[in-house]
Amino acid sequence: MGVMTDEKNAIEVRNLKKGFKVYFDKGSTIKEKLVSKNRRKYEKREVLRGISFSVKKGEAIGLIGHNGCGKSTTLKLLSRIMYPDSGQIEMRGRVSSLIELGAGFHPDMSGRENIYINASIFGLTRKEIDRRLNDIIEFSELEEFIDNPVRTYSSGMYMRLAFSVAINVDADILLVDEILAVGDINFQEKCFDRMREIKAMGTTIVIVSHSLPQIEQICERTIWIDGGVIRDEGIPKYVHEHYLKEMENKRLEILEREERKKAEEKQREKEQREQEAKPEKEKEDPGQEKDQEQQPEIPAQQPEQENIQNKPGPEEKKEELPPFCSPLSIRIGNKKIQFTDVKLMDTDGKEKTVFKSGESFVVQMDYKSDEQDLLGNFGIGIFRDDGVHAYGTNTLIEHDSLVPIKEKGRVVITVTDNCLLPARYMLDVAIHSKDGIRYDDIRNIIPFRITANKKDIGLCRLDNFWTVDGRRMEKREYED
Repeated sequence: MGVMTDEKNAIEVRNLKKGFKVYFDKGSTIKEKLVSKNRRKYEKREVLRGISFSVKKGEAIGLIGHNGCGKSTTLKLLSRIMYPDSGQIEMRGRVSSLIELGAGFHPDMSGRENIYINASIFGLTRKEIDRRLNDIIEFSELEEFIDNPVRTYSSGMYMRLAFSVAINVDADILLVDEILAVGDINFQEKCFDRMREIKAMGTTIVIVSHSLPQIEQICERTIWIDGGVIRDEGIPKYVHEHYLKEMENKRLEILEREERKKAEEKQREKEQREQEAKPEKEKEDPGQEKDQEQQPEIPAQQPEQENIQNKPGPEEKKEELPPFCSPLSIRIGNKKIQFTDVKLMDTDGKEKTVFKSGESFVVQMDYKSDEQDLLGNFGIGIFRDDGVHAYGTNTLIEHDSLVPIKEKGRVVITVTDNCLLPARYMLDVAIHSKDGIRYDDIRNIIPFRITANKKDIGLCRLDNFWTVDGRRMEKREYED
């Protein structure tokens, strides 16, 4: 155990490492273990390879990554369900965790009895639980079933009860692992609202989730764990964009391998059919023909194999961004339709990256496509530089229709009521299918800035007027 290096931190993790023994064929009985020693062979898999991070008091962070990357292991280490092989974890305050659905619940006991057991695990006394009991039951909305055995509960009811206990123990740190994905939509919204409340009261929150929008709603920071190390860390929107781009690349690589495999299988089937279709005489004495055919086949195959071997791997496969993109751009999509140019302009057609609040602006999007039987949903997104989603729309939202795709085309949106307040912003553009398939999706394509003389506070300006003693105020009527 060490000492917190910063008093403002609620959690400090330093050089955390954790591995597991994975047995190939482990015997389940003593006899099997003694007689067949070879069955005890295993390999050591390093899940965490030395991660370090800290979480400030009252901060909410999200842990993301593909399955098996180590994010849930990290949460279990924080909750002390398991312990690291090396490294240090320092936590300040009472910890409440929602790691596994219904963990600590006894199936034959009632919901009420399990509240007492579960809350006592979190460190509450009997009197403290008595004071909170009604609040826990009311939040769970399980009054009708609270005295039934929990083995009769559905998974959603389990989650309701577990979440209700966890958020009512006045914890300083709340650890949540994917549990918010369970339950009906109304209860999910209720959980989110409650988490915002406890966060506003100063509770530190760590969430593991595959739902990136969940994290963006609650968290100020995202940590992306990949292969047991921290791959990226920062504002959720920007970390998520890098993560989505990486996942898209991997998906496309799998598709390419599958297509290559199908093509090879078709080629083998074709060769087999050709062989079967040869005259019987050639099949009986193929010696001379075989010798003649084999000679040219060898050099013909070598370049093909060489191309496959020299094909860029995941790390080499970095797409070169076109000139109209900023260096911070992230591009995702299958490119069946793709942008060829994107401009941010004023209404006179002059390219600009600084606008006054209230000034109209134009986004001009040029595209091309080799397929003209597609329909595209063109959209834009505007994000403040801290990741706050300021605005987003598309042709389907505005006109309930899609754009018929040509070989080349241009789509323009004019924003006539720009009520954004002064800040730095990023423009995103996208072309999707009706069901959400990404054709071309470019994040952070153009940075721009909004300025204003007025000193409004917030994200956007709302039209308003004031009255004093029943009389409407006019501009400059009251002076200092």
